[in-house]
Amino acid sequence: MLTIVHSMAINGLDGQLVRVEVDASSGLPGFDIVGLPDPAVREAKDRVRAALKNAGFAFPARRITVNLAPADLKKEGPVYDLPISLGILSSTEQIDPVLLQGYIFLGELSLNGSIRGVNGLLPRVASMPGEGYHRVMVPAENADEAALMGNVEVYPVRDLIQLVRHLHGVVTIAPHLVDNEKYWGRNGNAPDMSEVRGQVAAKRGLEVAAAGGHNMIMLGSPGSGKTMLARRLPGILPDMLQEEALDVTKLYSLAGLLPPGRPLITARPFRSPHHTVSTSALVGGGRFPRPGEISLAHRGVLFLDEMAEFKRDALEALRQPLEDGTVTVSRVHSTVTFPARIMLVASMNPCPCGFLGDPERECGCSPLQVQRYLQRLSGPMLDRIDLHIDVPRLKFHELEQVQPGESSETIRRRVQRAREIQAQRFGGARCNAEMTPAQIKKFCGLNDETRNLLRSAFDRLQLSARAHNKIIKVARTLADLAEKEDIRVEHVAEAVQYRSMERKYWG
Repeated sequence: MLTIVHSMAINGLDGQLVRVEVDASSGLPGFDIVGLPDPAVREAKDRVRAALKNAGFAFPARRITVNLAPADLKKEGPVYDLPISLGILSSTEQIDPVLLQGYIFLGELSLNGSIRGVNGLLPRVASMPGEGYHRVMVPAENADEAALMGNVEVYPVRDLIQLVRHLHGVVTIAPHLVDNEKYWGRNGNAPDMSEVRGQVAAKRGLEVAAAGGHNMIMLGSPGSGKTMLARRLPGILPDMLQEEALDVTKLYSLAGLLPPGRPLITARPFRSPHHTVSTSALVGGGRFPRPGEISLAHRGVLFLDEMAEFKRDALEALRQPLEDGTVTVSRVHSTVTFPARIMLVASMNPCPCGFLGDPERECGCSPLQVQRYLQRLSGPMLDRIDLHIDVPRLKFHELEQVQPGESSETIRRRVQRAREIQAQRFGGARCNAEMTPAQIKKFCGLNDETRNLLRSAFDRLQLSARAHNKIIKVARTLADLAEKEDIRVEHVAEAVQYRSMERKYWG
Protein backbone atom coordinates (compact mmCIF):
# COMPACT_ATOMS: atom_id res chain seq x y z
CA MET A 1 0.00 0.00 0.00
CA LEU A 2 1.26 3.45 -0.93
CA THR A 3 0.96 6.42 1.46
CA ILE A 4 2.04 10.04 0.96
CA VAL A 5 3.02 12.20 3.95
CA HIS A 6 4.20 15.79 3.60
CA SER A 7 7.26 17.44 5.11
CA MET A 8 9.53 20.39 4.33
CA ALA A 9 13.14 20.60 3.13
CA ILE A 10 15.52 23.55 3.24
CA ASN A 11 16.85 25.14 0.06
CA GLY A 12 19.09 28.00 1.11
CA LEU A 13 16.93 29.98 3.53
CA ASP A 14 13.62 28.90 2.01
CA GLY A 15 11.50 25.87 2.76
CA GLN A 16 10.38 23.53 -0.01
CA LEU A 17 7.61 20.94 0.15
CA VAL A 18 8.73 17.31 0.24
CA ARG A 19 6.41 14.38 -0.50
CA VAL A 20 7.42 11.42 1.63
CA GLU A 21 6.11 8.47 -0.40
CA VAL A 22 6.09 5.20 1.55
CA ASP A 23 5.30 1.86 -0.11
CA ALA A 24 4.99 -1.35 1.91
CA SER A 25 4.80 -4.31 -0.48
CA SER A 26 5.18 -8.08 -0.27
CA GLY A 27 8.56 -9.70 -0.80
CA LEU A 28 11.77 -10.13 1.11
CA PRO A 29 11.89 -7.72 4.10
CA GLY A 30 13.93 -4.62 3.41
CA PHE A 31 14.02 -0.86 4.01
CA ASP A 32 15.29 1.55 1.34
CA ILE A 33 15.28 5.37 1.27
CA VAL A 34 15.79 7.15 -2.05
CA GLY A 35 15.62 10.76 -3.19
CA LEU A 36 19.15 12.16 -2.60
CA PRO A 37 19.26 11.50 1.17
CA ASP A 38 22.34 12.42 3.21
CA PRO A 39 23.77 9.97 5.80
CA ALA A 40 21.50 11.32 8.56
CA VAL A 41 18.43 10.62 6.42
CA ARG A 42 19.64 7.15 5.43
CA GLU A 43 20.19 6.28 9.08
CA ALA A 44 16.50 6.99 9.71
CA LYS A 45 15.89 3.33 8.85
CA ASP A 46 17.36 2.18 12.15
CA ARG A 47 15.82 4.98 14.23
CA VAL A 48 12.33 4.48 12.79
CA ARG A 49 12.40 0.70 13.19
CA ALA A 50 13.41 0.88 16.86
CA ALA A 51 11.09 3.80 17.65
CA LEU A 52 8.01 2.07 16.23
CA LYS A 53 8.70 -1.16 18.11
CA ASN A 54 9.47 0.58 21.42
CA ALA A 55 6.35 2.75 21.10
CA GLY A 56 4.20 -0.39 20.85
CA PHE A 57 3.53 -0.37 17.10
CA ALA A 58 4.15 -3.26 14.73
CA PHE A 59 7.03 -2.97 12.29
CA PRO A 60 6.05 -4.89 9.16
CA ALA A 61 8.11 -7.73 7.72
CA ARG A 62 7.68 -6.28 4.24
CA ARG A 63 9.61 -4.57 1.50
CA ILE A 64 9.48 -0.87 2.47
CA THR A 65 10.54 1.78 -0.01
CA VAL A 66 10.61 5.46 0.92
CA ASN A 67 10.93 8.09 -1.80
CA LEU A 68 11.60 11.72 -0.86
CA ALA A 69 10.29 13.80 -3.75
CA PRO A 70 11.37 15.88 -5.57
CA ALA A 71 14.19 13.42 -6.14
CA ASP A 72 16.64 16.05 -7.44
CA LEU A 73 16.57 18.08 -4.20
CA LYS A 74 19.13 17.07 -1.59
CA LYS A 75 17.58 15.99 1.72
CA GLU A 76 19.56 16.35 4.94
CA GLY A 77 19.09 15.92 8.66
CA PRO A 78 16.83 13.76 10.82
CA VAL A 79 13.75 15.93 10.25
CA TYR A 80 12.15 13.23 8.04
CA ASP A 81 12.07 10.58 10.78
CA LEU A 82 8.55 11.54 11.84
CA PRO A 83 6.88 11.58 8.39
CA ILE A 84 8.62 8.32 7.42
CA SER A 85 7.34 6.57 10.56
CA LEU A 86 3.80 7.84 9.99
CA GLY A 87 3.97 6.74 6.36
CA ILE A 88 4.90 3.21 7.48
CA LEU A 89 2.05 3.12 10.02
CA SER A 90 -0.38 4.30 7.36
CA SER A 91 0.90 1.88 4.70
CA THR A 92 0.40 -1.01 7.13
CA GLU A 93 -3.12 0.20 8.05
CA GLN A 94 -2.22 1.12 11.64
CA ILE A 95 -3.31 4.70 10.88
CA ASP A 96 -6.01 5.89 8.50
CA PRO A 97 -4.19 7.75 5.64
CA VAL A 98 -6.95 10.38 5.58
CA LEU A 99 -5.92 11.55 9.05
CA LEU A 100 -2.50 12.61 7.74
CA GLN A 101 -3.82 14.93 5.06
CA GLY A 102 -3.44 18.71 5.48
CA TYR A 103 -0.48 18.46 7.91
CA ILE A 104 3.25 19.01 7.59
CA PHE A 105 5.28 16.70 9.84
CA LEU A 106 8.76 17.58 11.13
CA GLY A 107 10.83 15.86 13.80
CA GLU A 108 13.59 13.46 14.78
CA LEU A 109 12.77 10.18 16.53
CA SER A 110 14.49 8.79 19.59
CA LEU A 111 14.69 5.02 19.89
CA ASN A 112 11.99 5.05 22.58
CA GLY A 113 9.49 6.79 20.30
CA SER A 114 9.86 10.31 21.71
CA ILE A 115 10.27 13.21 19.30
CA ARG A 116 13.39 15.36 19.47
CA GLY A 117 13.96 18.91 18.30
CA VAL A 118 15.56 19.74 14.95
CA ASN A 119 17.47 22.63 13.40
CA GLY A 120 16.14 24.91 10.69
CA LEU A 121 12.51 24.70 11.78
CA LEU A 122 11.63 28.40 11.48
CA PRO A 123 12.53 28.83 7.77
CA ARG A 124 10.60 25.64 6.99
CA VAL A 125 7.47 26.79 8.82
CA ALA A 126 7.71 30.30 7.34
CA SER A 127 7.49 28.84 3.82
CA MET A 128 4.48 26.58 4.49
CA PRO A 129 1.70 29.03 3.50
CA GLY A 130 3.34 29.42 0.10
CA GLU A 131 2.98 25.66 -0.36
CA GLY A 132 -0.68 25.75 0.66
CA TYR A 133 -0.31 24.30 4.19
CA HIS A 134 -1.30 25.89 7.50
CA ARG A 135 -0.97 23.05 10.04
CA VAL A 136 2.30 21.54 11.24
CA MET A 137 3.27 18.89 13.78
CA VAL A 138 6.60 19.77 15.43
CA PRO A 139 8.67 18.56 18.40
CA ALA A 140 7.47 20.12 21.66
CA GLU A 141 10.88 21.70 22.29
CA ASN A 142 10.63 23.56 18.94
CA ALA A 143 7.07 24.78 19.49
CA ASP A 144 7.94 28.37 20.46
CA GLU A 145 10.28 28.72 17.50
CA ALA A 146 7.73 27.33 15.03
CA ALA A 147 4.97 29.62 16.34
CA LEU A 148 6.99 32.84 15.98
CA MET A 149 5.65 33.59 12.49
CA GLY A 150 2.02 33.30 13.62
CA ASN A 151 0.84 32.28 10.14
CA VAL A 152 0.30 28.55 10.75
CA GLU A 153 -1.25 26.29 13.38
CA VAL A 154 1.56 24.66 15.36
CA TYR A 155 0.89 21.41 17.21
CA PRO A 156 3.64 20.44 19.70
CA VAL A 157 4.08 16.68 20.12
CA ARG A 158 6.21 14.77 22.64
CA ASP A 159 6.11 11.25 21.23
CA LEU A 160 4.58 8.99 18.60
CA ILE A 161 1.87 7.62 20.89
CA GLN A 162 0.57 11.11 21.72
CA LEU A 163 0.60 12.06 18.03
CA VAL A 164 -1.31 8.97 16.89
CA ARG A 165 -3.87 9.36 19.69
CA HIS A 166 -4.40 12.99 18.63
CA LEU A 167 -4.96 11.98 15.01
CA HIS A 168 -7.56 9.41 16.13
CA GLY A 169 -9.29 11.94 18.37
CA VAL A 170 -8.49 10.14 21.63
CA VAL A 171 -6.61 13.16 23.00
CA THR A 172 -6.47 16.72 21.78
CA ILE A 173 -3.30 18.72 21.20
CA ALA A 174 -4.14 22.41 21.22
CA PRO A 175 -2.43 24.71 18.71
CA HIS A 176 0.57 26.37 20.35
CA LEU A 177 0.70 30.15 20.72
CA VAL A 178 3.76 32.15 21.73
CA ASP A 179 4.06 35.65 23.11
CA ASN A 180 7.02 37.18 21.28
CA GLU A 181 7.21 39.94 23.89
CA LYS A 182 8.48 37.57 26.57
CA TYR A 183 11.61 36.94 24.46
CA TRP A 184 12.07 40.58 23.52
CA GLY A 185 14.76 42.55 25.26
CA ARG A 186 18.14 44.11 24.76
CA ASN A 187 21.39 42.28 25.34
CA GLY A 188 22.74 43.78 28.55
CA ASN A 189 26.03 41.87 28.51
CA ALA A 190 28.05 44.23 26.32
CA PRO A 191 30.80 46.22 28.10
CA ASP A 192 29.95 49.87 28.63
CA MET A 193 31.50 52.69 26.62
CA SER A 194 31.99 54.76 29.79
CA GLU A 195 34.89 52.46 30.70
CA VAL A 196 36.92 53.72 27.72
CA ARG A 197 39.52 56.34 28.57
CA GLY A 198 40.31 58.95 25.94
CA GLN A 199 39.87 57.95 22.28
CA VAL A 200 37.24 60.63 21.66
CA ALA A 201 37.63 60.45 17.87
CA ALA A 202 37.32 56.64 17.83
CA LYS A 203 34.18 56.71 19.99
CA ARG A 204 32.68 59.33 17.69
CA GLY A 205 33.48 57.11 14.70
CA LEU A 206 31.75 54.14 16.33
CA GLU A 207 28.66 56.27 16.98
CA VAL A 208 28.53 57.41 13.36
CA ALA A 209 29.02 53.85 12.09
CA ALA A 210 26.26 52.53 14.35
CA ALA A 211 23.86 55.34 13.40
CA GLY A 212 24.18 54.81 9.65
CA GLY A 213 25.25 51.16 9.37
CA HIS A 214 28.61 52.18 7.87
CA ASN A 215 31.70 50.01 7.47
CA MET A 216 34.68 51.07 9.56
CA ILE A 217 38.36 50.27 10.09
CA MET A 218 40.51 51.31 13.06
CA LEU A 219 44.29 51.60 12.75
CA GLY A 220 46.68 52.04 15.65
CA SER A 221 49.55 50.65 17.67
CA PRO A 222 49.20 47.43 19.65
CA GLY A 223 47.34 48.02 22.91
CA SER A 224 45.79 51.32 21.85
CA GLY A 225 42.28 49.96 22.45
CA LYS A 226 40.96 48.96 19.00
CA THR A 227 39.53 45.62 20.08
CA MET A 228 38.25 47.06 23.34
CA LEU A 229 36.32 49.72 21.43
CA ALA A 230 34.86 47.21 18.99
CA ARG A 231 33.69 44.95 21.85
CA ARG A 232 31.61 47.85 23.17
CA LEU A 233 29.87 48.48 19.86
CA PRO A 234 26.90 46.12 20.59
CA GLY A 235 25.96 48.33 23.54
CA ILE A 236 25.26 51.34 21.29
CA LEU A 237 23.54 49.56 18.41
CA PRO A 238 19.84 50.40 17.89
CA ASP A 239 17.07 47.96 18.72
CA MET A 240 16.13 45.47 16.03
CA LEU A 241 12.74 45.70 14.39
CA GLN A 242 10.58 42.57 14.47
CA GLU A 243 11.16 41.98 10.76
CA GLU A 244 14.94 42.09 11.30
CA ALA A 245 14.76 39.82 14.35
CA LEU A 246 12.85 37.14 12.43
CA ASP A 247 15.33 37.27 9.53
CA VAL A 248 18.27 36.82 11.91
CA THR A 249 16.47 34.06 13.82
CA LYS A 250 15.91 32.11 10.58
CA LEU A 251 19.65 32.12 9.92
CA TYR A 252 20.53 31.02 13.45
CA SER A 253 17.84 28.33 13.36
CA LEU A 254 19.29 26.97 10.12
CA ALA A 255 22.81 27.00 11.57
CA GLY A 256 21.66 25.34 14.82
CA LEU A 257 22.89 28.30 16.88
CA LEU A 258 19.70 29.35 18.68
CA PRO A 259 20.43 29.74 22.43
CA PRO A 260 18.67 27.13 24.62
CA GLY A 261 15.28 28.33 25.76
CA ARG A 262 15.43 31.44 23.55
CA PRO A 263 13.88 30.86 20.11
CA LEU A 264 13.97 34.54 19.07
CA ILE A 265 17.20 36.49 18.45
CA THR A 266 16.52 40.07 19.58
CA ALA A 267 20.06 41.44 20.06
CA ARG A 268 21.96 42.47 16.97
CA PRO A 269 24.60 39.84 16.13
CA PHE A 270 28.27 40.51 16.80
CA ARG A 271 30.48 37.95 15.06
CA SER A 272 34.25 37.95 15.51
CA PRO A 273 35.88 35.08 13.56
CA HIS A 274 39.55 34.22 14.07
CA HIS A 275 41.94 35.32 11.34
CA THR A 276 42.57 31.67 10.37
CA VAL A 277 38.93 31.30 9.25
CA SER A 278 38.49 29.67 5.83
CA THR A 279 36.75 31.37 2.93
CA SER A 280 33.80 28.96 3.13
CA ALA A 281 33.39 29.54 6.86
CA LEU A 282 33.47 33.31 6.30
CA VAL A 283 31.07 33.65 3.36
CA GLY A 284 29.20 30.34 3.55
CA GLY A 285 29.42 27.02 1.76
CA GLY A 286 29.81 23.34 2.33
CA ARG A 287 28.39 20.28 0.58
CA PHE A 288 24.96 21.37 1.78
CA PRO A 289 25.42 25.18 1.68
CA ARG A 290 25.17 26.80 5.08
CA PRO A 291 25.43 30.48 6.07
CA GLY A 292 28.90 31.72 6.93
CA GLU A 293 30.03 34.34 9.42
CA ILE A 294 29.00 37.22 7.15
CA SER A 295 25.40 35.94 7.05
CA LEU A 296 25.37 35.15 10.77
CA ALA A 297 26.24 38.83 11.26
CA HIS A 298 23.20 39.89 9.19
CA ARG A 299 21.70 43.12 10.60
CA GLY A 300 24.60 43.26 13.03
CA VAL A 301 28.40 43.53 13.10
CA LEU A 302 31.16 41.42 11.55
CA PHE A 303 34.35 42.29 13.43
CA LEU A 304 37.65 41.34 11.80
CA ASP A 305 40.38 41.80 14.41
CA GLU A 306 43.83 42.21 12.80
CA MET A 307 42.27 42.34 9.35
CA ALA A 308 45.59 42.18 7.53
CA GLU A 309 46.21 38.70 8.98
CA PHE A 310 43.16 37.20 7.26
CA LYS A 311 43.67 35.21 4.06
CA ARG A 312 43.62 37.42 1.00
CA ASP A 313 41.07 35.28 -0.85
CA ALA A 314 38.76 35.31 2.20
CA LEU A 315 38.82 39.11 2.34
CA GLU A 316 38.28 39.46 -1.39
CA ALA A 317 35.26 37.15 -1.13
CA LEU A 318 33.63 39.79 1.10
CA ARG A 319 33.63 42.44 -1.62
CA GLN A 320 30.44 41.41 -3.41
CA PRO A 321 28.39 40.76 -0.23
CA LEU A 322 29.42 44.15 1.20
CA GLU A 323 28.12 45.82 -1.95
CA ASP A 324 24.94 43.80 -2.52
CA GLY A 325 23.91 42.81 1.00
CA THR A 326 23.61 39.17 -0.06
CA VAL A 327 26.02 36.29 -0.61
CA THR A 328 25.48 33.66 -3.29
CA VAL A 329 26.95 30.19 -2.78
CA SER A 330 27.17 28.13 -5.96
CA ARG A 331 27.62 24.38 -6.01
CA VAL A 332 27.34 21.80 -8.81
CA HIS A 333 23.76 20.83 -7.91
CA SER A 334 22.44 24.05 -6.42
CA THR A 335 22.87 27.79 -5.98
CA VAL A 336 21.59 29.44 -2.81
CA THR A 337 21.53 33.03 -1.62
CA PHE A 338 21.82 34.15 2.00
CA PRO A 339 21.26 37.68 3.33
CA ALA A 340 24.39 39.53 4.45
CA ARG A 341 23.42 43.11 5.29
CA ILE A 342 26.17 43.87 7.81
CA MET A 343 28.36 46.51 9.35
CA LEU A 344 31.99 45.54 8.75
CA VAL A 345 34.21 46.73 11.60
CA ALA A 346 37.90 45.93 11.32
CA SER A 347 41.09 46.71 13.18
CA MET A 348 44.75 46.41 12.21
CA ASN A 349 48.20 47.67 13.01
CA PRO A 350 49.77 50.21 10.64
CA CYS A 351 52.81 47.96 10.02
CA PRO A 352 54.15 44.51 10.99
CA CYS A 353 55.69 45.78 14.25
CA GLY A 354 52.71 48.05 14.88
CA PHE A 355 54.52 51.32 15.65
CA LEU A 356 54.53 53.16 12.32
CA GLY A 357 53.71 56.79 13.02
CA ASP A 358 53.95 56.38 16.81
CA PRO A 359 55.36 59.62 18.26
CA GLU A 360 57.35 57.84 21.01
CA ARG A 361 58.30 54.38 19.73
CA GLU A 362 60.35 53.94 16.59
CA CYS A 363 59.09 51.65 13.85
CA GLY A 364 61.57 48.86 13.04
CA CYS A 365 60.01 47.90 9.69
CA SER A 366 61.58 48.65 6.32
CA PRO A 367 59.49 50.55 3.76
CA LEU A 368 59.16 47.35 1.72
CA GLN A 369 57.84 45.43 4.74
CA VAL A 370 55.30 48.17 5.46
CA GLN A 371 54.22 48.24 1.81
CA ARG A 372 53.74 44.47 1.66
CA TYR A 373 51.81 44.47 4.92
CA LEU A 374 49.41 47.23 3.89
CA GLN A 375 48.89 45.70 0.44
CA ARG A 376 47.26 42.68 2.04
CA LEU A 377 44.15 44.86 1.83
CA SER A 378 43.32 45.57 -1.79
CA GLY A 379 42.20 48.95 -3.08
CA PRO A 380 38.67 47.73 -3.96
CA MET A 381 38.29 46.36 -0.43
CA LEU A 382 39.39 49.64 1.15
CA ASP A 383 37.05 51.52 -1.16
CA ARG A 384 34.12 49.74 0.48
CA ILE A 385 35.03 50.98 3.97
CA ASP A 386 33.35 54.27 4.84
CA LEU A 387 35.22 55.32 7.99
CA HIS A 388 38.99 55.12 8.53
CA ILE A 389 39.80 55.90 12.16
CA ASP A 390 43.23 56.50 13.70
CA VAL A 391 43.46 55.08 17.24
CA PRO A 392 46.61 56.53 18.90
CA ARG A 393 48.32 55.07 21.93
CA LEU A 394 47.06 56.66 25.16
CA LYS A 395 49.11 58.95 27.37
CA PHE A 396 49.49 58.22 31.08
CA HIS A 397 47.24 61.09 32.13
CA GLU A 398 44.48 59.74 29.88
CA LEU A 399 44.68 56.34 31.54
CA GLU A 400 44.40 58.04 34.95
CA GLN A 401 41.29 59.94 33.91
CA VAL A 402 38.81 59.84 36.78
CA GLN A 403 35.76 61.35 35.14
CA PRO A 404 33.93 58.58 33.19
CA GLY A 405 32.90 59.22 29.62
CA GLU A 406 29.43 58.93 28.14
CA SER A 407 27.65 55.67 28.86
CA SER A 408 26.65 53.25 26.10
CA GLU A 409 23.00 53.94 26.84
CA THR A 410 23.42 57.70 26.29
CA ILE A 411 25.13 57.13 22.95
CA ARG A 412 22.59 54.44 22.01
CA ARG A 413 19.70 56.86 22.44
CA ARG A 414 21.26 59.21 19.89
CA VAL A 415 21.90 56.30 17.53
CA GLN A 416 18.34 55.06 17.99
CA ARG A 417 16.93 58.49 17.17
CA ALA A 418 19.05 58.70 14.00
CA ARG A 419 17.83 55.25 12.90
CA GLU A 420 14.22 56.27 13.53
CA ILE A 421 14.73 59.29 11.25
CA GLN A 422 16.11 56.96 8.56
CA ALA A 423 13.23 54.49 8.96
CA GLN A 424 10.76 57.34 8.42
CA ARG A 425 12.72 58.52 5.41
CA PHE A 426 12.96 55.13 3.67
CA GLY A 427 9.73 53.64 4.96
CA GLY A 428 11.25 50.50 6.45
CA ALA A 429 14.23 48.79 8.02
CA ARG A 430 16.90 50.55 5.97
CA CYS A 431 19.80 52.76 6.96
CA ASN A 432 21.87 55.38 5.17
CA ALA A 433 24.63 52.94 4.22
CA GLU A 434 22.08 51.04 2.08
CA MET A 435 20.98 54.03 0.00
CA THR A 436 20.84 53.57 -3.75
CA PRO A 437 22.13 56.27 -6.14
CA ALA A 438 18.54 57.36 -6.76
CA GLN A 439 17.95 57.74 -3.02
CA ILE A 440 21.19 59.67 -2.62
CA LYS A 441 19.99 62.11 -5.26
CA LYS A 442 16.57 62.39 -3.58
CA PHE A 443 17.56 62.65 0.09
CA CYS A 444 21.09 64.08 0.04
CA GLY A 445 20.86 67.38 -1.73
CA LEU A 446 23.95 69.61 -1.42
CA ASN A 447 24.11 73.39 -1.61
CA ASP A 448 26.88 75.22 -3.44
CA GLU A 449 29.14 75.47 -0.39
CA THR A 450 28.99 71.78 0.49
CA ARG A 451 29.32 70.78 -3.17
CA ASN A 452 32.47 72.87 -3.59
CA LEU A 453 33.99 71.31 -0.49
CA LEU A 454 33.21 67.83 -1.76
CA ARG A 455 34.62 68.66 -5.19
CA SER A 456 37.87 69.88 -3.63
CA ALA A 457 38.18 66.70 -1.54
CA PHE A 458 37.36 64.53 -4.55
CA ASP A 459 40.21 66.04 -6.58
CA ARG A 460 42.73 66.24 -3.73
CA LEU A 461 42.18 62.68 -2.46
CA GLN A 462 41.65 61.21 -5.95
CA LEU A 463 38.47 59.48 -4.86
CA SER A 464 36.45 56.96 -6.82
CA ALA A 465 32.76 57.31 -7.61
CA ARG A 466 32.00 54.78 -4.87
CA ALA A 467 34.00 56.78 -2.31
CA HIS A 468 32.19 59.95 -3.43
CA ASN A 469 28.82 58.35 -2.69
CA LYS A 470 30.01 56.94 0.62
CA ILE A 471 31.11 60.39 1.80
CA ILE A 472 27.64 61.73 1.02
CA LYS A 473 26.03 58.81 2.91
CA VAL A 474 28.21 59.47 5.97
CA ALA A 475 27.39 63.20 5.78
CA ARG A 476 23.69 62.28 5.72
CA THR A 477 24.19 60.20 8.87
CA LEU A 478 26.00 63.06 10.60
CA ALA A 479 23.08 65.35 9.75
CA ASP A 480 20.65 62.76 11.16
CA LEU A 481 22.64 62.54 14.40
CA ALA A 482 22.39 66.32 14.67
CA GLU A 483 18.68 66.05 13.72
CA LYS A 484 19.19 68.42 10.79
CA GLU A 485 17.09 68.12 7.67
CA ASP A 486 19.79 69.46 5.33
CA ILE A 487 23.39 68.33 4.96
CA ARG A 488 25.63 71.18 6.05
CA VAL A 489 29.24 72.00 5.36
CA GLU A 490 30.40 70.73 8.77
CA HIS A 491 28.83 67.35 8.04
CA VAL A 492 30.63 67.02 4.72
CA ALA A 493 33.90 68.19 6.30
CA GLU A 494 33.71 65.52 9.01
CA ALA A 495 32.77 62.84 6.46
CA VAL A 496 35.78 63.80 4.31
CA GLN A 497 38.05 63.66 7.36
CA TYR A 498 37.07 60.02 7.95
CA ARG A 499 37.96 59.27 4.35
CA SER A 500 41.22 61.23 4.26
CA MET A 501 42.73 59.01 6.98
CA GLU A 502 43.01 56.30 4.30
CA ARG A 503 45.64 58.39 2.51
CA LYS A 504 47.83 58.61 5.61
CA TYR A 505 48.72 54.91 5.33
CA TRP A 506 47.89 53.81 1.78
CA GLY A 507 48.92 56.98 -0.01
